[in-house]
Amino acid sequence: MFKFNKSSGQASKLLLVLAVVVLVAVIITFLIIKMTEKPPKPAAPIAVTISLPAYEQTLGNIRFVFESALDEGGVLKASDVVNTQFVASNQKDLIIDNPGAKFIKVTIGAQNKGTTNTEQNAWDIENIVDSEGRNFVPLQGYVVSPWLPAPDLCGSLLKPAFDPTPCVKIYEVSKESAGLKIRVETGKGNTATNLSSGKTDSFLIDLIVK
Repeated sequence: MFKFNKSSGQASKLLLVLAVVVLVAVIITFLIIKMTEKPPKPAAPIAVTISLPAYEQTLGNIRFVFESALDEGGVLKASDVVNTQFVASNQKDLIIDNPGAKFIKVTIGAQNKGTTNTEQNAWDIENIVDSEGRNFVPLQGYVVSPWLPAPDLCGSLLKPAFDPTPCVKIYEVSKESAGLKIRVETGKGNTATNLSSGKTDSFLIDLIVK
């Protein structure tokens, strides 16, 4: 017959108790280690670069500064003519021929921050550029001259530290265009020769259209 061995049963119970004690000790040790670990560093915040509007810029010795941008709608009114030299006796409103466009009259000031006079025709303002990269060229010729000041001061000689000289131009711009900027430029070294030959420094100044 099979006889129950008490010593064998007690040994098994002892081994079981020891195993439980060891397991509990391992768990406690693991918990203590985890509690004493330094918490992970928080993830670094993602840097977001925000491009701020620029309403002035100095190129060489010439400082360009935004002065005004006026939304004239689809009509340049005869009552707003400023240059009487080109006014006809029966001067009429100038109406834009595209209902999806509008006139914008822009004034940018140019100031000499150097110590000597700049050259004549060493600077200018160019196209309006919208957020989609579309370019709108300034209107020229007799048709728009009555609404532009005389004399035309764009590109004129700038004396040191004088108040900014206003350059005024009128543009036809799409009504859908947003984020309008205007390109200002000067010949490298603020020279007229470089400007005329296309060797230029330029910058896009933001417009606030009212």
